[in-house]
Amino acid sequence: MQFSRRVAFPVMTFRVGNVCRARNQSNKLSTGRNAEYCLQSVQKQDYENYLWLLLLPENVRSSVTALRAFNIELATVKDVVSTQEIGKMRMHFWKESLNDTYQRNPPHHPVAEELYEAIQKHNLSKQWLLRLVEERERTLEDRPFSSLEEVETYAEKTASSILYLTLEIFGVRDIHADHAASHVGKAQGLTTLIRSVPYHAARRKVLLPQDLLITHNVSQESIIRGRDEQAIKEVIYDLASHAHSHVLKARSLKKSVPKEGSPALLALTPIDRYLTRLQKMNFDLFNPVLQRRDAFLPWALWWKKLQRTY
Repeated sequence: MQFSRRVAFPVMTFRVGNVCRARNQSNKLSTGRNAEYCLQSVQKQDYENYLWLLLLPENVRSSVTALRAFNIELATVKDVVSTQEIGKMRMHFWKESLNDTYQRNPPHHPVAEELYEAIQKHNLSKQWLLRLVEERERTLEDRPFSSLEEVETYAEKTASSILYLTLEIFGVRDIHADHAASHVGKAQGLTTLIRSVPYHAARRKVLLPQDLLITHNVSQESIIRGRDEQAIKEVIYDLASHAHSHVLKARSLKKSVPKEGSPALLALTPIDRYLTRLQKMNFDLFNPVLQRRDAFLPWALWWKKLQRTY
């Protein structure tokens, strides 16, 4: 009897060891698949930020990628659901997912699981993630913005929230860095709105601020038809001018932002380059040149990184 116990014990130990190793290998494979899913999502849906991600240090890249993929999941809800009710259900899922994730119980979804790893690794603030979900949910209906101020508020709650979290991933929790991130986020939100006009016009939607359309006497129908009207250019000029003012304010804070936080704000580079191209096209946002990718953006991002600035 004693002999059989001695034989059984090492056999049981061997089997448990095999199971543990198998589980570890399975977890690594799952993590690798989740990371690849997130990276492909960003590459497909957010190419300019994908280029920026490739320049990030290895220790933060996967976490920032998860954050960007999470934003894509939220931003594309309105495009993949058939009704607003289903959209609200999807947003409710992500709210519950965040609550579960902070309880160390993320759902079996590649983005949620990768975001969980980022939260655990960098102790990310829940308030910014919740604010992002709530603002995306509020704008599910794709209604026009009532004013320029409302656009900036939306940008602050979405784009800026992502940048605050990105700074946390870089280990930067600094008031000056947050101030710069706020301006970068607002510039990004305004520029994204400008760039999205042809896309929405093709679907007979106009989200541009109503106060600017009224000021310049521009009808929604003229935008939907893509007319080359001076009044439309004046609306775009006003939006671009406000976006550029945020670019300048963000860059005026460069000396106050910790150097380790500068890569987190590289999103400013494609914004500034697009606004420059828009100006060269005389604010004609329907010009085909503006629909093409910026071939020199990878070099511009690399140069900014080399200079440790944004």
